[in-house]
Amino acid sequence: MIPPRTIRLEFYSAFDMLDFVQVVSDHVGKLAGLDEDDLHWVSVAVRESVVNAIKHGNKNDKSKRVIVDFCPVPPTGAEELIIRIEDQGEGFVPEEVADPLAPENILKSSGRGIFLIRNFMDETVLKKVPGGMEIRMVKKLQKAGA
Repeated sequence: MIPPRTIRLEFYSAFDMLDFVQVVSDHVGKLAGLDEDDLHWVSVAVRESVVNAIKHGNKNDKSKRVIVDFCPVPPTGAEELIIRIEDQGEGFVPEEVADPLAPENILKSSGRGIFLIRNFMDETVLKKVPGGMEIRMVKKLQKAGA
């Protein structure tokens, strides 16, 4: 069941959807009152998560879906914006992802997505769910006048 005041995007694995997801993410972030820096970093985290869902989770299988939820959609009195992205892949063990800062990985051209997401968001949880993998990202919101 989708929580109230949620925007849900559900689409087949296609990189063509990235720009649309980013437009929705930016709009929701602005409604939530994110400043320009936070808006940028949330956008990067969302984009990276969707790319990972399509490329690594669904293995570019255009018959598999990606779901992106933004909750709650402002205006509300919520203290955080929750963004959830789910794929239909086999999943992985997050603790087994290579450390991109390790000397043997530092010059690699990929493998930094989850590391960056964890640094851009206030909370990041990756877990296997029935039928796929889910990343749940939280960004704390500033209260008006704070």
